[in-house]
Amino acid sequence: MERLFGTGVALVTPFDKKLKIDFQSLKKLLDFTAAKGADYYVVLGTTGESATLSASEKLEVLQFVKHNNPSNLPIVYGIGGNNTEDVISTIHRTDLQGIEAILSVSPYYNKPTQAGIIEHYTAIGNESPVPVIMYNVPGRTGSNIEADTTLELAGQPNIIGIKEASGDLVQAMKIVKYKPDNFMLISGDDMLTTALYSMGAVGVISVLANAFSNIFQEVKQAAASGDFRLATSKILTLLEINPLMYEQSNPVGLKEILRYFGICENHVRLPLLPASKDLSIKIEAQLKAL
Repeated sequence: MERLFGTGVALVTPFDKKLKIDFQSLKKLLDFTAAKGADYYVVLGTTGESATLSASEKLEVLQFVKHNNPSNLPIVYGIGGNNTEDVISTIHRTDLQGIEAILSVSPYYNKPTQAGIIEHYTAIGNESPVPVIMYNVPGRTGSNIEADTTLELAGQPNIIGIKEASGDLVQAMKIVKYKPDNFMLISGDDMLTTALYSMGAVGVISVLANAFSNIFQEVKQAAASGDFRLATSKILTLLEINPLMYEQSNPVGLKEILRYFGICENHVRLPLLPASKDLSIKIEAQLKAL
């Protein structure tokens, strides 16, 4: 578990102008984030545009990250969906050697009951050869994993944590109060990282860490020393740029930052579009301020 403490970078998937995977830029991103203090990589979460990659492309990206990991950082791999049997089948088909855990989003669109969510994750946990981290993001899935549901699943030996992106701090507090000691609460919201550290979270799976892993490393170090005033001041440097990451949907704004840094181009796959001129101007202004 301790290998997944700190900052997990929710890696983007760079594309070239023909919208093919740009592996050269992906290598630059891996080198850049490792040098800036990333603690581990999260491959093909939402930020990686997993929804618009084919099954073969997903495996190519995973294998590339495995073989181009400059600091040999732990890897978490995204395998989730709203068809439980298909998720399990994908787990069975995937070479998970060298993978620390899978990140599995709560079922979207179906809007299952809490009992259905429990059965979904129980089935995945029973079948996965590696540990499972749940991912609660109601803004995308249309349903919330309630604290009581998380706590019931936390008792299962192969379910080791939750990426909590509900934005509900009271819900997070309830998880922290009643969870087993060996269950990880991970922030899924960049701007709530310090707040969740202060109540017992072990880290963050971050969008902005693609560009600013160093800031999240400073937040982690300050929180570890108990200096939450300093940790807050560090995360507040990203306060104005953070909403721009979601103005036209993630990872549109983030890829615009990475284009500005010379890491990759800002190409995204439909139905997403590259950052508009207006958004680009606003992002550039915030980067200059930083």
